[in-house]
Amino acid sequence: MDSSIKPSLGRTAFITGGAQGIGQAIAIRLAKDGYDISIAEIPTAKERLDATIKEIEGLGRKAIGVFADVRKPEQIYAAIEETVQKLGPTLYISIANAGVAQVKPLLECTPEFIENEVSINFLGLMNTHIAAAKQMIKQGLGGRIIGAGSILSFRTAECLSPYSATKFAVKGFTEAAAKEWAKYNIRVNAYAPGIVDTPMWEHIDAEFAKIEGIPIGEARARWVKRDVKLGRTQQPEDVAKLVSWLVSDEAEYITGQTIKTCGGASL
Repeated sequence: MDSSIKPSLGRTAFITGGAQGIGQAIAIRLAKDGYDISIAEIPTAKERLDATIKEIEGLGRKAIGVFADVRKPEQIYAAIEETVQKLGPTLYISIANAGVAQVKPLLECTPEFIENEVSINFLGLMNTHIAAAKQMIKQGLGGRIIGAGSILSFRTAECLSPYSATKFAVKGFTEAAAKEWAKYNIRVNAYAPGIVDTPMWEHIDAEFAKIEGIPIGEARARWVKRDVKLGRTQQPEDVAKLVSWLVSDEAEYITGQTIKTCGGASL
């Protein structure tokens, strides 16, 4: 086995939206760290999900895919139950990564547009966190719960107002959950990426290209040049490295934090 892959820990990590982008990078990194992996996705992501599961199994880990819409709590509870039944009774990590970024000037946002953003990015995260916490409390062994924040958890951006609001909410809920669940030895934190090389950011860039009447790729290149102090677009693996540390014993005293991983873009 590759020397970078650690021995099995006999523990499971549950990840929503783990078939591509940041979620996929986290799933693969945690598999290398010794965890068995359960990825919750929507049915339309089946092909990507199957490929990710195959890659994780190639690392010598057990892995399953479960279908769940994070907007529907009953589906999250069912996905976690299936995870425990198939991968073993110790769910130690839950990553609420699923999300959506929609680009539109605020005055053009319909109630339906806003509701979709809130229901996936915030309510979906709450559903996942609460379901995972209940399982961890039932086990009595503690755990690590991580959510998808953003540098927009700290500042807003034009044409991303509902998205920004959901990420501010993620930061607040992370702090609230950390307070309530510390007594169960559950640590709750969030990662806050900046401009990442993912399909989500390809979509954001394409939408800004339409709004501004510029070529695709120009908006993102401009933001990286102007804002990112390290001078490059972030890779999903950069976020996965932070998550790997947050769930490790080395971060045992860290809870309630939304930690920026943005190459200095928020400065």
